[in-house]
Amino acid sequence: MSYKFLEGISLADVAFEARGKTLEEMFVSAAEAVTLTMVKDLKTIKPKVRKKLSLKAENVGKLLYAFLEELIFLKDSKVMVFGKFKLKVSETSLSGEILGEKLDMKEHEMLVDVKAVTMHMFEVKHGKVWKARVVLDV
Repeated sequence: MSYKFLEGISLADVAFEARGKTLEEMFVSAAEAVTLTMVKDLKTIKPKVRKKLSLKAENVGKLLYAFLEELIFLKDSKVMVFGKFKLKVSETSLSGEILGEKLDMKEHEMLVDVKAVTMHMFEVKHGKVWKARVVLDV
């Protein structure tokens, strides 16, 4: 699993590329990149709360988009951040659980507030590895 933040994609947003040998690895890498855009250290997020997820979409790109938007929605609506992801992913469905805790400004050093995943330059490709490019509105 890996991800890297991309420079020069957008001046007011954050862009990253997530990779994985499997869909699960790529989805986890993307989730970690979204979380690390908001929270400085993933290790500060304790797995106190388990949330089950089940998502379906017509293709893998829309599925990744829906998954990342769900993480942002939970941060905004439930004030939760997640640092561990146990997922089973196909090209049209995702199931599993995410583990995290309530956002605590004393425990979690915040960087920026992610508002949304954008469709600008969004893409998911499969070659030797799965690769996704994502731009976040911050």
